[in-house]
Amino acid sequence: MPPHPQMRTLIFGAWVVFYISFLLLMRRMWTGKYVRSPLARALLVNMVSESESGSEIQEWYRCSPDLLGDEMKPLFVQSGMDADTQAFLRRSEEKSGWMFTQMYHSLFSTVFSPIMSRTSINGFLGRGSMFVFSEDQFRRLLGIGPDWKADRLLDLGAGDGGVTNVMGSHFREIYATEVSSPMKWHLQRKNYKLLGIDEWQNTGFQYDVISCLNLLDRLDHPLELLRDMRQSLVPKTGRIILAAVVPFQPYVEIGGRWVRPKTHLKIKGKTWEEQVTNLSSEVFSKVGLEVEAVTRLPYLCEGDMYKDYYLLNDAVFVLKAQE
Repeated sequence: MPPHPQMRTLIFGAWVVFYISFLLLMRRMWTGKYVRSPLARALLVNMVSESESGSEIQEWYRCSPDLLGDEMKPLFVQSGMDADTQAFLRRSEEKSGWMFTQMYHSLFSTVFSPIMSRTSINGFLGRGSMFVFSEDQFRRLLGIGPDWKADRLLDLGAGDGGVTNVMGSHFREIYATEVSSPMKWHLQRKNYKLLGIDEWQNTGFQYDVISCLNLLDRLDHPLELLRDMRQSLVPKTGRIILAAVVPFQPYVEIGGRWVRPKTHLKIKGKTWEEQVTNLSSEVFSKVGLEVEAVTRLPYLCEGDMYKDYYLLNDAVFVLKAQE
């Protein structure tokens, strides 16, 4: 005999109470004895310089040019902590402290992660914003000034449009692609022109800048994407700004599962510098692209009730079509 409806309600209610109690216990442990995200705390109290965490922050941007290939050495652009990065960390720390909001997010993610992608869950909840580079870092990489203007930007896999905003002031028209329906809604609210993932290559016009940020390792056919971007650039002056997590570990998200891509790029090298050099010589060059500039930046994501933010190491390239 199936359980009585009142019994099912009681069981569900007890489960929710237990779940919330468990999260509160974990939160207390993390913020008490273990001190949640000490590096973020140090950043927020005294944004670097002479603090003990300064050496750790430098690791976010560190490159040993001697380990880069000869062709890559003069192309490296040294980056560092700036005001926009600090502001993102402040916002992330503040949001992670919203106790009941974070508990709701955690419960929602637990229930729906088997059937929804992480991107869609974040889009639905309005959380998980990313930070790849600041406006100053973007301009420095492209070698442009604050007043520089061009016609068209295309942001592939734009998410909620947070990073698109950083670039958008320089362009008269902004296009974006995204597969997640909740994220598409965020992009439409910002009045970006949405294109289908099989449409942007066949619009009849070309783009002054195409951004492809942390997407290359999340696709079944990354080489095909690189070729399509090359062909879609404005001749001679068009540029691609591409960010890739290093070490390069490709996986494709399907629903709530992660699977290996159908085409697997085997990037050689153990260090950040070796993999960056290999990406240039063995991947980009084979599809007719060459590196104009490269830097190392932290790929930051808003955190949750356990951590103020999450961080991965990015290599950010400016690419142009080979002549």
